[in-house]
Amino acid sequence: MREIKTEKLDAIEARFAALEEKVQDPTLIADNKVWAELCRERAELAPIVEKYEQLKKATSDYRDAIEMQKSDDQEFVLLAKEESAALEEEIETIESELKIMLLPKDPNDGKNAVLEIRPAAGGEEAALFAAELCRMYKMFAERKRWQVEDVTLNETELGGVKEATFGVSGKDVFSFLKFESGVHRVQRVPVTETQGRVHTSTVTVAVLPEAETVDVEINEKDIKIDTFRASGAGGQHINKTDSAIRITHFPTGIVVTCQDQRSQTKNKERAMQVLATKLYDYYQGQKDEEYASLRKGQVGTGDRSERIRTYNFPQGRVTDHRIGFTLYNIDEFMNGDLDKMIEALRIADQTRKLEGSE
Repeated sequence: MREIKTEKLDAIEARFAALEEKVQDPTLIADNKVWAELCRERAELAPIVEKYEQLKKATSDYRDAIEMQKSDDQEFVLLAKEESAALEEEIETIESELKIMLLPKDPNDGKNAVLEIRPAAGGEEAALFAAELCRMYKMFAERKRWQVEDVTLNETELGGVKEATFGVSGKDVFSFLKFESGVHRVQRVPVTETQGRVHTSTVTVAVLPEAETVDVEINEKDIKIDTFRASGAGGQHINKTDSAIRITHFPTGIVVTCQDQRSQTKNKERAMQVLATKLYDYYQGQKDEEYASLRKGQVGTGDRSERIRTYNFPQGRVTDHRIGFTLYNIDEFMNGDLDKMIEALRIADQTRKLEGSE
């Protein structure tokens, strides 16, 4: 049994006690913004404090059980040994859980996310698979009771997707979806294939943490807003008014369009939100070279060789190449059953961070 260092836990416990007093201070309650921030911090620390209390109790009981083994009553000693063994195992479990809870958190984990999905290599088959990935993520969001809001959807004549952007909002959305950024490779017989040959195509997925209004400032002099008439493949979703919005940000060259909302005002609001998100991602990359390198590695160029995951339909398997994890439930997976894959990715990430902290 390795005892965990308690200095940091003691400091967290003291901070939690101070927060308990502050959130009941009438002068702070009157300031909604400050009070909400204090409540958020308290909620984040509460599980750690509770787990630390469990550790202290188990450690105290363990020491009592060791002390009881000094008894002259052999039957009593035997029971004490059994209890100490069980408590030692419990302490190790609690310590492992606390180590994970104390790992540095991604500041974006609690944010909503914006997903961008585009076909890469493979022509129409890639566009069709891009549409299926959109459906997959939306079904996963539905399972999680998250909200999905379409921003841009450009379709092909066969029902594929040239480009799709949509927002996902809910509890800790980005913490679940951030591992999905990268190149997704599909191997199957396309519906357009007449000779039954298996083709390989790729689709790029980018998952961005949705920026809040305080995260980035947009100068009106730096942007150009154009309106145009929204339309879809084959004449679908055609509007008779110029309700769609295109915003160009001159300093970065970033262009955002939104045509899903029915009114020009709503499209503009949503387009500005997505622009803020992209600028936040852009400036984070400028500020942190490691982050920029990670983003480049996630999305890449869309070439067949740059992949994070392969969907092999003939063999019914989905393999994530970053952690060597394979599932043989491709039909359920494409219907939004991503929990096992995402949990495996999260555990691998935690393990890597734990190894780096030791």
